[in-house]
Amino acid sequence: MRRWMTEAGIVAVAGAVTVYRIGMAAVEPADRAPDAWAYGLGLAMALALLTRRRWPAATLATVGALFLAYHMSRYPGGAPAAPLWVAMYSVAVASRRRSGLVVAGVFMLLDLHGRMMVEGVEPLDATLDSSTVVFGAALLLGEAVRGRRIRLTLMAAERDRVAEQRVVEERIRIARELHDVTAHTLAVVGVQAGVAAEVLEDDPGQARAALDVVRQASREAMVELRAAVGVLRDGRRDREPGGRDRPTGLDGRLGSLRDPTDEPSPAPPAPALDRLPALAAGTGAVLLHDGEPRPMPRAVEATAYRIVQEAVANAVRHADARRIEVRLGYRPDGLTLTIQDDGRGASGPPGNGLRGMAERATGLGGWLRAGPAEGGGFQVRGWLPG
Repeated sequence: MRRWMTEAGIVAVAGAVTVYRIGMAAVEPADRAPDAWAYGLGLAMALALLTRRRWPAATLATVGALFLAYHMSRYPGGAPAAPLWVAMYSVAVASRRRSGLVVAGVFMLLDLHGRMMVEGVEPLDATLDSSTVVFGAALLLGEAVRGRRIRLTLMAAERDRVAEQRVVEERIRIARELHDVTAHTLAVVGVQAGVAAEVLEDDPGQARAALDVVRQASREAMVELRAAVGVLRDGRRDREPGGRDRPTGLDGRLGSLRDPTDEPSPAPPAPALDRLPALAAGTGAVLLHDGEPRPMPRAVEATAYRIVQEAVANAVRHADARRIEVRLGYRPDGLTLTIQDDGRGASGPPGNGLRGMAERATGLGGWLRAGPAEGGGFQVRGWLPG
């Protein structure tokens, strides 16, 4: 509706300007005074503009033919040119314009030839400049507007592509987080539940300690899952009392699964290397260091923790390992990681866990290799710059 109102407005303005110019045109002795037929031709040219968007070439041909008919009737020259300017612009700005530009070229040649015949001058005579220049200006204006529209369309498409890529990358990141958290938690729960079951009758204290580890691991997993699922759900965080942000869950219900005695807490910080001792204690892994430990960039520490977490979880869940060794090597150019177990090794094709570890490492400019270790078992080796 709005588009038709715009078109009707353009037609009305073009018609009004045409009628005014015809009425005010100077009548030369050889000219025919404007009459009803002259005004009818001018208004018909304006009305033809209603089809300029859908059929720009046909519209220009119609308006041009009426314009030539006006001049062939010996009415004052140039008076009804306003609709022709609009038709020229419409041809240049159209997405499919080859035929329209051909029509424009033919019309400009016919107009130039007719004026040469009437004026009795050569093609480059200055008296012919006004009409040709205005027609060319209308075409150039349409070209400029068309080019701007194309640039805006390309910019919008690029913004959409970048936004979609960011969404995909964020989903992949969240999928990794969910995989790592659940895999690690299940590994810890499995190890400690087995310990509790074995010593329940002989050493209730140790069994209670193992169950405390299970409880703590479950709480930490719930906090991280709330954060990941909240971002996956709607990408926002609810405000907590005291101005802190709390991740939302599925329809806000995930938060109801927390321990009723827990106080609201902000989103968990990115995991760091100082959490590795707790991870090793919960899974029975041995943590070793080469070189002098030093603080690393946050992204490096978080990535290293997730790689170790996933590798240890795989060893616990799939390899039936009796010994898991985690070795961190602090080098001048970064951090080396070696996670080795004495289990039966991986079976089947690489899963999402190994793929996710490699993607994390390469994303920081490092590398990661995983495969059977010498002497049996499975080994994950990697390097992260830092």
